[in-house]
Amino acid sequence: MGKWGKWIGGGLGWALGGPIGAILGFMLGSVFDGAQQGQEGRPRTTRGDFSVSLLVLLAAVMKADDKVKRSELDYVKRYLLQTMGEEAARDAVHMLRDILKQNIPVVDVSRQVKMYLDYPGRLQLLHLLYGLSGADGQFHPAELEMIDLIARNMGVRENDKNSIRSMFVPDTHAAYRILGVDPSASDEEIKKAYRRMAVKYHPDKVSYLGEDYMKAAKEKFQKIQEAYEQIRRERGMK
Repeated sequence: MGKWGKWIGGGLGWALGGPIGAILGFMLGSVFDGAQQGQEGRPRTTRGDFSVSLLVLLAAVMKADDKVKRSELDYVKRYLLQTMGEEAARDAVHMLRDILKQNIPVVDVSRQVKMYLDYPGRLQLLHLLYGLSGADGQFHPAELEMIDLIARNMGVRENDKNSIRSMFVPDTHAAYRILGVDPSASDEEIKKAYRRMAVKYHPDKVSYLGEDYMKAAKEKFQKIQEAYEQIRRERGMK
């Protein structure tokens, strides 16, 4: 893997096969065979698998409006620096720039992610994609449509997608959408929804990706807590 091995950390498994492997193979000069194709069940996902999948999907969203913006690149650089460290982030940015030059089979990539990455991991990917889309202070319709396409093909449930979207995209009833309930829900339904979402989005669900990636998961978890507290204040709930 050459210099990429320094930041991939923990190796690559299923990401070396399928459409993601083809993208890496094109970039590195040799197409990888789908070594995981014959395995039964879901192979163990490594931090490297998650990181490479994230880079490919970030590139797809960045290209969606036919213009890769400086604010988007800066957002990705800051995130990578925070989660990977300086040297690894530098290599990852180089890889991202190469991926941006390619045609990305978004549907096929998303389905590969669905096949091998567990549900909490897919929700975490979606969270990061919405963060990228809003990096310039606005949400381009083409980028939101791309994220919708990715979410559908990753097998993310509509209610969960809307919950994460409402953490970023301005919405009159954002706090309710984050908890996945209607504004007409009773106080008891609100409490049950909060407990359910707190379990679903707990950072420990993606602990296998390492402490660095858990930081973003904690941000998502905090959004849920903030939404619940906002509704409590507005309703005067105890």
